[in-house]
Amino acid sequence: MKTLFLSSYFSGVAKRFPDFAGGEIAGKKVAFIPTASLPEKVTFYVEADKKTLLKLGMRVHTLEISTASPSEIEKGLEAADYIFVEGGNTFFLLQELKRTGADKSILRQIDQGKPYIGASAGSMILAPTIEYARLMDDVAAAPRLNGDFSALVAVDFCVVPHFTNAPFKKAAQQIVAEYAQRLDLRPISNHQAIVVRNNQVEIVAAPTRQRKNTPAKQGEA
Repeated sequence: MKTLFLSSYFSGVAKRFPDFAGGEIAGKKVAFIPTASLPEKVTFYVEADKKTLLKLGMRVHTLEISTASPSEIEKGLEAADYIFVEGGNTFFLLQELKRTGADKSILRQIDQGKPYIGASAGSMILAPTIEYARLMDDVAAAPRLNGDFSALVAVDFCVVPHFTNAPFKKAAQQIVAEYAQRLDLRPISNHQAIVVRNNQVEIVAAPTRQRKNTPAKQGEA
């Protein structure tokens, strides 16, 4: 059973995560992959999401796939109860997932039923393609892709993160205007997440009182 929690900004919708998990999450181990943030200048969201997971009582194990060996990646994913893929540059993330073989390992874990949490780029890479991300991210950060933007295809739709949120509001609107006729786009704000349970897909939103001023900063996608 496929179980996915796809957000723009995890900390902005985290109060809905326990409902998604459907059980005790305290003490559960999270394989936290911050790779997409490496090319970015602004990375506040990485620590914010780590702290949010810790507040939920979860154990966070950082798994940096760009420097880990294939065996370390495989063991790290297998040992975790949850996989969390953080935001940043979507193209760089996809490049490193493919280069290390982590894309196949993550897909195998998802297919086996392990819950997956995506934040921005971490949500976008599950789509059939990330071509549309060029309106948010710098393609030059991933020269090894050689223009091949085919992604993990864990879902048949494309998450458009930070919809209505600065500084990506305009970019998100441009994505919808340019790609809506070609791709199944699912725009979400920083306070929403797309929950997938097998073939059931729904959008959930954070309680109103959680919706503080938490826009994505420049360089985070």
